[in-house]
Amino acid sequence: MLVEILRLIFIVGGLAYVIMLAQACWRMKRSGTIEPTPFWPVAAIGGIANFLDTLGIGSFAVKTACYKQFKLIDDRLLPGTLNSQCVLPAVTQSLIFIGAVAVDPLTLLSMMVAAAAGAAWGARRVASFDRQTVRLVMAISLLVVAGFIFAGLLGLFPVGGEAMGLSGYKLVIALLGNFLFGVLMNVGIGLFAPCMTLVYLLGMNPLAAFPIMMGSTAVLSVFSAGTFIRKGTFDAKAVLAVAIFGPIGVVLAAMLVKSMDVEMLKWLVAFIVIYTSWTMYASWRAGRQPSPQLVADAS
Repeated sequence: MLVEILRLIFIVGGLAYVIMLAQACWRMKRSGTIEPTPFWPVAAIGGIANFLDTLGIGSFAVKTACYKQFKLIDDRLLPGTLNSQCVLPAVTQSLIFIGAVAVDPLTLLSMMVAAAAGAAWGARRVASFDRQTVRLVMAISLLVVAGFIFAGLLGLFPVGGEAMGLSGYKLVIALLGNFLFGVLMNVGIGLFAPCMTLVYLLGMNPLAAFPIMMGSTAVLSVFSAGTFIRKGTFDAKAVLAVAIFGPIGVVLAAMLVKSMDVEMLKWLVAFIVIYTSWTMYASWRAGRQPSPQLVADAS
């Protein structure tokens, strides 16, 4: 019964997102403020990134690396674009996987609500960041993401336990953690890696992380994306491209997951994330220096 209710919530949230996105895109088209972003390259990146996301690698870091490398999206719009892109792929993941592992209902529901509350609170603040702030925050965030990936690859995460639910102080810690992870989603740190680490640390079965991660992301992404969409701080064409092709990557990953060398892909992604963090930092440093024209005028 709970699984059916959750799936209905995910579908309703997805429909609400589609309506908000359609209205925002229509307003932007009428006002002529839609970015001239190439549709098909972003669609391909989104499909691949959400394929990897379903394998547990994460999509934010992959998308950011590609967008930065090929100069596809304005740095200022990255947080809003990433969060707005992930709604329908996250809903698709949750519809497929939410009933695969039986997690304690109180633990699952409360952690989902905590993540959504963090996303709603954080998005209001991140949406007002200027380009330089976004660059610096994302450079730091990507380093954190790389740290989580390397820690997992090197076996530094605890192995977890057998519990399928939490109570008492452990549940309180889990709720506070997921609230923080919801906030951090808005600055480019995906929820999957930190949430999985927290679940392990609290002694839960590693399998319990999957419905918690996917359910939390499906719910919180609607709240975070809604704020960015209302404020217009997102790239409309890039969001539409991934909203269409991201779920296709999710479905393909769900079908092919057993034949993939996931460990090799994680190593590759980790090094790409570090490189992208450096390019973000380099852009931030370059933006701090006065232009040659300003220097000439001052002299």
